Amino acid sequence: MSLRRKISAFICRYKITLYGYRTLKAFFTKGPVYTFRKIKNKLNSRKQIKNLVQHGLYDISDEQRKTQENTEFNENIKFSILVPLYNTPEQYLKEMIDSVTAQTYSNWELCLADASDDEHKNVEKICSKYIKSYPNIIYKKLSENKGIAGNTNECIKMSTGEYICLFDHDDLLHPSALFECMKAVEEGADFFYTDEGTFEDDPNNCVLIHYKPDFAIDNLRANNYICHFTGFKRELIDSVGYFSSDYDGSQDYDLILRLTEKAQKIVHIPKVMYFWRSHPASTAGNANAKPYCVTSSIKALNDHLKRCNIKGEAQLVAYPPSPYKINYEIEGQPLISIIIPNKDHIKDLKKCLTSIFQKSTYKNIEVIIVENNSEENETFEYYKSLEKYDKIKVVTWEGEFNYSAINNFAAAKANGEHILLLNNDIEVITDKWLEEMLMYSQRSDVGAVGCMLYYPNDTIQHAGVILGIGGIAGHSHKYFPRSSAGYMSRLHYAQNLSACTAACLMMKKSVFDEVGGLDERFKVAFNDVDLCMKIRKAGYLIVFTPFAELYHYESISRGAEDSPEKVKRFQGEIKLFEEKWGEELLKGDPYYNPNLTLEREDFSYK
Repeated sequence: MSLRRKISAFICRYKITLYGYRTLKAFFTKGPVYTFRKIKNKLNSRKQIKNLVQHGLYDISDEQRKTQENTEFNENIKFSILVPLYNTPEQYLKEMIDSVTAQTYSNWELCLADASDDEHKNVEKICSKYIKSYPNIIYKKLSENKGIAGNTNECIKMSTGEYICLFDHDDLLHPSALFECMKAVEEGADFFYTDEGTFEDDPNNCVLIHYKPDFAIDNLRANNYICHFTGFKRELIDSVGYFSSDYDGSQDYDLILRLTEKAQKIVHIPKVMYFWRSHPASTAGNANAKPYCVTSSIKALNDHLKRCNIKGEAQLVAYPPSPYKINYEIEGQPLISIIIPNKDHIKDLKKCLTSIFQKSTYKNIEVIIVENNSEENETFEYYKSLEKYDKIKVVTWEGEFNYSAINNFAAAKANGEHILLLNNDIEVITDKWLEEMLMYSQRSDVGAVGCMLYYPNDTIQHAGVILGIGGIAGHSHKYFPRSSAGYMSRLHYAQNLSACTAACLMMKKSVFDEVGGLDERFKVAFNDVDLCMKIRKAGYLIVFTPFAELYHYESISRGAEDSPEKVKRFQGEIKLFEEKWGEELLKGDPYYNPNLTLEREDFSYK
């Protein structure tokens, strides 16, 4: 008997829940240590969610309801909420409709297109009862089931609102959902989306909350993180076209890609306004329930790339939870200048250089080692041994240690179209690490690309930088095990972030020059975060890719920040960063979420 059948038999015999199935599967396939950690994280997450629910995650007070209902907006926008119905269970149907009728914003219409079969005539009966009490509920019994896309298009044809919102037949809306959407409309949004929670049985039993970043194109190309609750201007969907049956199963992903390509102002509402019901037949409860979604998603992504005139191809990375990877086509063989500052520590430098030349499949590189006040004879003997290699040159920086000045000095001597800032305590793991970074660095909209760095014990040292953590900035998912998917699988896909570490950071030399290189007032700390902030201010994106992996033996060559002089210098760099980027720190990181903690680097809730 196969492992799957053994597990299935065990589940049937002992009536194991969906989560129990996943736990058993993890135990048999990945072992007890992994399973224990997974259970511990799940319990911690549920505890955090329980605390949120107690503070009104789903419900609102009478005072809040009264305030929202009496709020007068500048416009009286009508929201058309589209819900295609198909054999919807009676309880789910009633709860879904009730969550709409309970909205504090009153100008809405609920468009229900019913394709249920003859065995589910109760769907029509229930809807007919609601219509009698609510004239803004519009119901249509379809003569045939046209599929998810076709049935939703029937809802669009029924609608009359200025904005259209997408809603599943077994889910729930927060009472303030449309109120918050109306606030986004008044900000000028022609496309908006909210955070969401996944629940079992009732919304006070949330098992997961997805606190999303603001709009991030590379995140979206990796997975439909926008998902629910989504709304957009009618003119926008009229311009890009309705749902297409070619993408059934991922029809919403395809439409969101098309809408965001044309949207003028995309607003993220960082509040849980949508509650996604988890049950065995739903994608929220079981990604394997709709395997055809994967094929449709890849088709949607590839067609999106074609519309954007981007050469590349989408592929599946892991299933579930189905993040995708875009393999962008690399144009030509541009020279990459790898800049490595160094002071003694030849053993580390040797390991770094050996890994670069032995493991890298991309060969058009030059390595610029910047000698900075080394004192050991062995160091200079090693430099001399490197003279026979055409792709390596050693230049000398004679001033005091200043990371920014050293790299600016070397960048001026670089011949490459792209430069890669690299620490000497780095060891390459992924053979295609340069290609994985170059495919993003080549994009005209990308300013810098960072990678995945591990400590020698295979825990994460860097998976991007989050602005505001610890006061200034912190590393995403620091100390998570290498095998971890991270919060909402963010360790499994390329994404936009505010910054990445310069321990391994690639960019076009033209972009580096455009922003004036590294700010030499930041001698040691925050120079890389400052550089990325300048790059973003110039209109470029920062990308983190987990598909370029390296070990980082952090601070081996420089030592700890423990002397009075170093502490004073560090405090001065904090003050300088706050003076320079205080407004951005106050606003918060757009690629994080204000509901997530700034006290730790683990994406836990506040």
